[in-house]
Amino acid sequence: MSDNRLRHEDVQKQLSQADKPDPLVEALVNDVIARVADKWTMLILEVLAEHGKQRFTQLAKHVAGISQKMLTQTLREMEREGLVIRTVYPVVPPKVEYQLTDLGLSLGAAFCGVWLWAEENLATIRHARTVFDQRKKSE
Repeated sequence: MSDNRLRHEDVQKQLSQADKPDPLVEALVNDVIARVADKWTMLILEVLAEHGKQRFTQLAKHVAGISQKMLTQTLREMEREGLVIRTVYPVVPPKVEYQLTDLGLSLGAAFCGVWLWAEENLATIRHARTVFDQRKKSE
């Protein structure tokens, strides 16, 4: 049995023995997962972590394929969740910058594990996709 399988079974065992989770914590976890699972949130998080403070137009250039409306909505949600700080400067034309909060930085650090996992498992995932696609074509 693989180490991953053993670790997974160990976590399942710990969770089954734990007290019933606090409903408030459970709701928060569900909300956070919904936010984090969003493609655009993760890409914006990555851009802000890599480039620091960014203006709206700079973010739009770094996040390929995002519409202005989606960028606006995602940034608002990230601000609401405490992941980014929006700073408006009283100048003409208006200048607005976005930067990660400590909370946003910590989420970005946690997400790095997903990137590492993807990097380590790229060949295995590609192989699985190829096998699946070939099987579907022959059906």
